[in-house]
Amino acid sequence: MSPTVFREAGFRFYFFSREEPRMHIHVQSGNGEAKFWLEPSIQIAQNHGLSMKELNEADSLIREHQNEIRTAWQQHFPG
Repeated sequence: MSPTVFREAGFRFYFFSREEPRMHIHVQSGNGEAKFWLEPSIQIAQNHGLSMKELNEADSLIREHQNEIRTAWQQHFPG
């Protein structure tokens, strides 16, 4: 299961249900996907095909929606 948190600017932001416990979010576009850590700070963890421009845009959207992402994480991964 990989619930979508939100979609914007051609990106899908989502979680994988069975993955590591450190808070993070996955980002997917038509060109590839990336993973961003949310803790201890927002930063790129992995990139597979996204351009620097796409990574910067995704980072900006994550920062803009970080409260929504954190709330969705806590609801999806209680405890």
